[in-house]
Amino acid sequence: MIFHPLGKYILLLKSVFRKPEKWNIYRKEIFKETSYIGIGSIGIISIISIFLGAVTTVQTAFQLVSDLIPKSVIGSIVRDSSILELSPTISAIVLAGKVGSSVASQIGTMRVTEQIDALEIMGINSPGFLILPKIIGAVVTIPLLVIISISLCIFGGYLAGTLSGAVTTQDFILGLTSDFIPFTFTVSMVKSVIFAFIITTVSAYQGFYTEGGSLEVGISSTRAVVISCISILFADYVIAQLLL
Repeated sequence: MIFHPLGKYILLLKSVFRKPEKWNIYRKEIFKETSYIGIGSIGIISIISIFLGAVTTVQTAFQLVSDLIPKSVIGSIVRDSSILELSPTISAIVLAGKVGSSVASQIGTMRVTEQIDALEIMGINSPGFLILPKIIGAVVTIPLLVIISISLCIFGGYLAGTLSGAVTTQDFILGLTSDFIPFTFTVSMVKSVIFAFIITTVSAYQGFYTEGGSLEVGISSTRAVVISCISILFADYVIAQLLL
């Protein structure tokens, strides 16, 4: 059973990456999707990141019961957790709910109202026209959102640690700057690009093959979010296994 939808997904991607007829039309759509995904998601990503960093700091400080462990470890743990796992993965799951459901419902509505059929009758490559700008917009903006998330996550951890008295400013900055491995940032960026691709393509696939009416559009949106989240977590494990 799994091979049939997988084959349809691969064939859809093949149609998406076919050479565009007119780049001018695609360029407008790419800027539109970049603005929607990037600027439209900064607020929710910022709020979540600050609280993630704060919670990580408080819980790490709570678990440091031994006086033999320096408090600077808190800064190191917040930094590495934010870069490797919290920012790319949690941000992707949040965006799967926000962006993924929107993509699935938008394309699904066009399918059930026969707008996609009209595009194909006019000779337009509908998968490329509808899906490719969304993929490019997500792949460009989601890594930038992850960078913002990492910064705010660390900042939130700093605020929570210093205001609660769990760690001093000097200790937190010491932990933040010591023993940093630059490759962890590379892993985070690889994750964000792959997650962006998963969110847009899985959601677009669910919307593109929607059949029925408005009820089925809602079902496709829900299914898109669920499958995207599961795929993100699976890809997260595979990337960690291969790169770390």
